[in-house]
Amino acid sequence: MERATNKAERLSQIESLLLAHPEGLSQAELARRIRVHRSTIHRYLPELTFHYGVGETEDGRLVIDRAHYLTNVRLTLHEAMAIFLAVRMMVNRTDRYNPHAASAVRKLGLALERLAPLICHHLQRSADEMDDPTDRRDDPLYLEVVETLTVAWSERRKVRIWHQHEKTGRVYEYVFAPYFIEPYPVGQTAHVIGYREPPGAIRTFKIERIRRIQKLPQTYEIPRDFDPYALLADAWGIWYTDEEPVEVVLKFHPRVAQRVRETRWHRSERVEEQADGSLLWRARVAELQEMLPWIRGWGADCEVLEPKELRETLMGEARRLAQMYGWYVASAPPSEPSRPSTLDDFFGG
Repeated sequence: MERATNKAERLSQIESLLLAHPEGLSQAELARRIRVHRSTIHRYLPELTFHYGVGETEDGRLVIDRAHYLTNVRLTLHEAMAIFLAVRMMVNRTDRYNPHAASAVRKLGLALERLAPLICHHLQRSADEMDDPTDRRDDPLYLEVVETLTVAWSERRKVRIWHQHEKTGRVYEYVFAPYFIEPYPVGQTAHVIGYREPPGAIRTFKIERIRRIQKLPQTYEIPRDFDPYALLADAWGIWYTDEEPVEVVLKFHPRVAQRVRETRWHRSERVEEQADGSLLWRARVAELQEMLPWIRGWGADCEVLEPKELRETLMGEARRLAQMYGWYVASAPPSEPSRPSTLDDFFGG
């Protein structure tokens, strides 16, 4: 029994060492670290391969195949519920087929079958939604890009990517070190932040625009001062800037004030209730362009007070909408006196 226990402990030590060293370790290095003869490591190889997916590189180092490595997770009922909510969010905010996501959700459901059968049932239903070809786009290139980025990020390997520019449509080639991957629920997309060569600076790529990817043998280290949470602290979603964030002040109509209060829309937000029941909403935001769809979604129930350039942008859009729907505001030709001249006239108020 003692011998078996020692063997189990050694296998666990080897597993931990290989997980800590994605570049791999030689049998001699492993033997030295856990203080056994090299032949002992050699005897363990079949079990290491079977249980932990350990393989051997061309130069004889042992590595864990992280793409197929299985890990154990134990959850309480409330932890399971938190993950269930995250899964439902993913189901509703992802439009591409991802078999790994569906498989993970199914496994989670099976693990909860006895503890929480109802949650298990709905997790299985969620996995079926993810697998539904009528509800998800089958995009093999996107899946390949995500898989390659995942492995490269876990192994700290650089990649070569071919990325399509949003405006010009041209495809540019870069060497890239992935530092962080962040989903963007609003656009049902995902972005990768990292070090791009050229220009030798941190840049962000929309994963859906990567047209080709290749994992490279070169490794990299993430700088100690890189903090993605600080980088995105002022962002509305994924856009950040080196400039100081801009204070945005919005006035919400009383009929939507309660809805605005119910949700925390930005980390820096502050709300002030007004005597007439309206709500002043303030936040310091890195890039104003990114929050425009959210402001537009409130329609006439949201007025931009500051900054001036954001207010003018919405004023311009309001004019174009008015023209689109036939309200010409003092620009109607004299031959058309019947044209409405106020919004109340136009909408029959």
